[in-house]
This record gives sequence, C-alpha cells and structure tokens, in this order.
Amino acid sequence: MDFYAPVTALKGVGPKAKEYYEALDIQNVGALLYHFPRAYISYPRPVDAPNKELEGQRIAIYVTLDAPVSVKKTAKMDISIATGHISDTKIELIWFRMPYMRSRLFEHKGYIFYGDLKQIGNHKFQIMQPAVFDPNEYDGMMRRLHPVYPLTKGLKNQAVIKAISQLFDNEALVREYLPDTLLKKRRLNGFSYAIRQIHQPDDYEALDQARNRLVYDEFLSFFIRRESTLEENISIPNEWNFENDSYYNKVMESLPFSLTFGQKETLSDIRKSFAGDVVSQRLLQGDVGSGKTVIAFLAMLLAVENGYQAAIMAPTEVLARQHEKTFLSYVKMFDLPFGVVCVTGSMPRQERRQVNERIKNEGGLFIIGTHALLSEGMEYHSLAVAVTDEQHRFGVRQRKLFSQKGVNPHVIVMSATPIPRTLAMILYGGMQISVIKDVPAKRLRTKNAIISADQRDKAYDFIEKEVRSGHQAYVICPLVDASEQADAQNVTEYVSQLKSYYHGKLSIGMLHGRMTPAEKDAVMKDFAEAKIDVLVSTTVVEVGVNVPNATVMMIEDANRFGLAQLHQLRGRVGRGEWQSFCMFVNNSRSDAAKERLSILVESNDGFHIASEDLKLRGPGDFYGVRQSGDMDFTLADIYQDADIMKKAAEDAKEIVSSDPKLESDEYRLLKEHINDMDSVIYTNL
Repeated sequence: MDFYAPVTALKGVGPKAKEYYEALDIQNVGALLYHFPRAYISYPRPVDAPNKELEGQRIAIYVTLDAPVSVKKTAKMDISIATGHISDTKIELIWFRMPYMRSRLFEHKGYIFYGDLKQIGNHKFQIMQPAVFDPNEYDGMMRRLHPVYPLTKGLKNQAVIKAISQLFDNEALVREYLPDTLLKKRRLNGFSYAIRQIHQPDDYEALDQARNRLVYDEFLSFFIRRESTLEENISIPNEWNFENDSYYNKVMESLPFSLTFGQKETLSDIRKSFAGDVVSQRLLQGDVGSGKTVIAFLAMLLAVENGYQAAIMAPTEVLARQHEKTFLSYVKMFDLPFGVVCVTGSMPRQERRQVNERIKNEGGLFIIGTHALLSEGMEYHSLAVAVTDEQHRFGVRQRKLFSQKGVNPHVIVMSATPIPRTLAMILYGGMQISVIKDVPAKRLRTKNAIISADQRDKAYDFIEKEVRSGHQAYVICPLVDASEQADAQNVTEYVSQLKSYYHGKLSIGMLHGRMTPAEKDAVMKDFAEAKIDVLVSTTVVEVGVNVPNATVMMIEDANRFGLAQLHQLRGRVGRGEWQSFCMFVNNSRSDAAKERLSILVESNDGFHIASEDLKLRGPGDFYGVRQSGDMDFTLADIYQDADIMKKAAEDAKEIVSSDPKLESDEYRLLKEHINDMDSVIYTNL
C-alpha cells in the first residue's frame, strides 16, 4: 500500500465511509496519515464525591445505580435517566436519543461516568450525556492520551482511530526520508515513531517529541520549496518600464482621503523596486483596516498606465467580485481610460472566452480574479504586476507559476496576518517587506468585551438590537458539527439554537470549510447583500468579503484560539462608519485564559497582540484548536514554533545550496516525500 492508495484499501472502510472521508478532503491513505488529531483527552482520576466546587467541570465519578434506567418518551426525543447515590448526595445521569442505555446499564452495578457536573439542588447533582466506562477499563484509559479527530456527520472518532492504526506498520508509508546527519544534528525522532506518537501518544512527552519532528519536517519542506523557487528566480532582469506616472499622480492628488504615513512609505518602496534591475517580490503586511487594497490599486495603476497589465488574485469569488467593484469605482471616480476585467471559475463559457481574448490581446488592463488566473488556456499580453491577496503559501510559488506562462511580473503578496518582522524575514526570505502599521484616522475602534457562557442571552439580545438598527452580525464557532467527545460549540447545532431563540425574527445563515466554493460564495454574497442578518461561521470567514454593515461579532470558545487569529476574525467588523463590537465568549475558568483574552480588549494593534500572544504561550497550547491559520500549515504554528522554524530555514538553505534539485542519494527520499505531500496534502494550495 503506497501514499496514493484509496482509503477503501483499509479494512473497515467501505463506500459509505469513503464518502465521509472525502467530505474531509481525504481521498487516499497518505492524506489520512496526515489527518492529525485536533485535541487529546487525558481522563482524570475519579472524584470521591460531587461538590459545589466541582460544578461546571468535566469529571469522572464512580456511581452504583439505584434502579434500572428509565426512558421518558417525548414528542421530540427519548430521554434516558439513571440515578445513584454517594452517601446522601443524589447523582442523576441523563442521555438524549440513547434509549439503548436501558439495556446496557444494570441496577446495583457500579460504573465510571465521565462528563460535566451540574448542581440542580441541595445534595443533588446531574451529568448530561456522560460517557460510560467499566471501572477496570477506565483504569487503563487514565494511563493514555486519547486522540480526538476532526470529524464529519456519520464518521465516528473510533472509526478514524482504527483506520489510521492500520497504517503504522506499512513500511512504504512510514519510511524515514531525512538523512541520519540531519536527525542527529537536530536531535529528532524517527518518522515512524513520530507519526505513531502524534496519533496515539504514550504520554505528553512523547507527543511533544513527535510534534517537534513533524513540525520541523513541515517547515523544512516549505523552505526547500521556497529556496528552490528563489534559486530559479533570483536574478530575472527587470524589463518593465514604469516611466509614465501622470495618471498615478492625478489619482494621488484627487484621493478623497489622506494616505497614512505607512501607506505613503509603502508606495515609495514599491516604486523603488519597480525601477530596480531585477523583478521584485514583496510582502505587504498591513493590519486589518490599514488600507492595503488602495495601495494595490495604485501599484497596479503604475503598470497599467505604461501599457502593461496588472492582476490581483483573491482567495474567493465573492472577494474577487468585490475587488472588481472597487476598481471599477476608482476608474470611474478618477476618469481613467483603462479597462477592468474579472476572471472566475463559475463564469459562463462565452463570457470567459471574451475576457480571455482581452487578456491575451489588450495592454493597459486591470485584471482581477481567483485562481482561475492560473488555469490552462490563460495567456497574458503583458503582465507586469501580480498581487496576491491573503494566500501566503501560494505567494512563494506565484512567480514560478506565472513564469511557466512566459510571464515574469513583479509580485506583491498582501497579508493582514500580524507576523513580527523577525519571523516574516525567515518565512519570506528573498522578499522585500513593507509594513503598514497605522490605520485611517476616521475608522472607529471596535469595542471589545469578554463574556461568560451564562451571558449569551444578553449577547443575543444585543445582536438583535443591532440588526433592528439595520446592521448585521457574525457568530464564530470552532467546529463544523457535533463530534464524539467534542465540548466546543459547533456551527450546525448553533444555527438551530439561534433560530429557536429568535423564533424566525432574524435571518440566520451558515458558513464552514466543508461547503463547496460555490456554496460558500453564495452564502457570502447573500450576507454582503444583507439577505442574512446573522452569519454563523467557522474561521473560514477570517479571510472573507468586506461587509461594512456588519457591526457585531460574537466568538464562541474564544479561549480555544490564538490571539492573532482572534484579532484576524475581529477584523471582519469595524469596516464601516458605525461603531462596532466584538464579544469573546470565555468558557474557561482559568486566570490564564482571561489574561490572554484581556490583551484583545485592551489593544487593537495586531502586531502588539501577536507579540504578547507569543510571550504567553506555553507547552500544551497546541493540544486544542490550532492557534493560527498562517501559511496553511497542517501542524506547524509560526508563533509557537518559531525556534524550530529558524532551524528548518537554515537547513533548507544548506540543502538547496549543496544539492539544488535534491538528486543525491542523501536527499532523494526527501524529494519524493515533498512531491507526495504536494500531490496529496497541498493539492489545493
């Protein structure tokens, strides 16, 4: 069985299970091997007895049942109820839609129940939906860490565990691909050990070591790709001439707002690089709301008024259409004699053919689009500037992909992710870096608040008040749907919860990463057109359409996210002329979680927040929801793993310098591994 074998090659994975895995973008066993747990459960020692101090906590407790399980039938569901006593304290155990508990649990027998404890009266406690274990079984459970995987409806956590367990002894899948010299130099565990321990760790120390190895591998592969791209493109002569700037100057003088110092400095840097001897690659970092789009337009205008083409590529069709609308308004506002075209995957064939003909034959053209700009059949007349909006990993290879079409444009990669300069220089080696730290003076600062779970109703009422005032709101959840042992809020159930709360008074929409691009675009289009009042979404909305009318964001389980990502999410509101608000729901009782979230309340400066986030993180932070979505890494985190990243960057530089094409026996397997990962894991990047 090799990396590309279908998941159906595994025992117990049939056609139906194949559909479930495909919903998670897992087509073959290679992708399954890299389907890492999103969390790990460490089962605690059973408590002796429930008490008020334990309320709200997830506990294990040994209870002997007083009577057989009773099943109460209601119009909506069956409710199973069991009771037991510890001294004079009554324990009530409740399950919804699980009538089979009646045949699994027996009177006068003792079990370990695991779940959230709630006090419902004097000497009376309740646990809803508890997991049930035989005491002997639970003793073994306490000694291990248990993986919790990202799931989809119909796919059980235990099924994933069983499927992945079949891969560990397959030599073709777990062979070592790093040379011994590198393993010894960086004191790394073998790949076979690391992949087994990341899925089924013996303990936290083993998990830590496994993760360090796999994070190093991910960084190393990334930097080898980058170094190879730089080697191929480092000295391409700049044959573009940007002498004409009359329209550029006209627009600069006619802008209805003043550019900030950071925007002016960035434009100056861009103009200098456009006049350089070689074509340039630039990272343009700007906090949310710092005005990067107008900088992109002005940079592109320099190319267009000199008879060339300039393109901006957006991650979604909705965002591409939004850029098209913005550019058309600028062309009209400043009376510019240049065309604007937009290319997306869903365009009607005839319209696409007409636009392609213009791009092939017409200079002086603004081109906007999605990844369709790189599709087969796209031919450019004279593409001098290419801007990528929020696609970090893609920015590394962008020039190479365009050069395959015979084009070598200046490349600008725009990012709203606040990466400290020292880390950015490592990640984007070979690229010039411009940072816009200030924001337009007229923009109102978003008001922030940390709220607890029992304040949700007040938050819902506040959202309704804002909607009644003509505005819209986002609610962010960390999960797509309910999964085994998941204790975080999820989008699908949350939508039902909100619909029930508002009784049809508000229009509720849903957005998550498992939807098709067309489905996501349709939802965002409806939200942008105010057909949806409240959009319940996962973090997929982090890089999304600009909806100035959205004034409220409520982030569930905010304590589960890194601060940098929370700041990115918060940037979806506060984009209009109205006061905006962001509520962070903290479901943790720890002082550390409150301290972290308070940084967001006190500051709207993304770079300060990223810096503080880095200081506060400690071992074990990665055991929950991934902390940041930067660079589309599967496991690595550029903040938490900065030290590993630096080492991998150094090693990649040495490797490519000594063996640019990785053709030697020492690096042949590493090259095969990188190609496998590109084909199976990063096919959509």
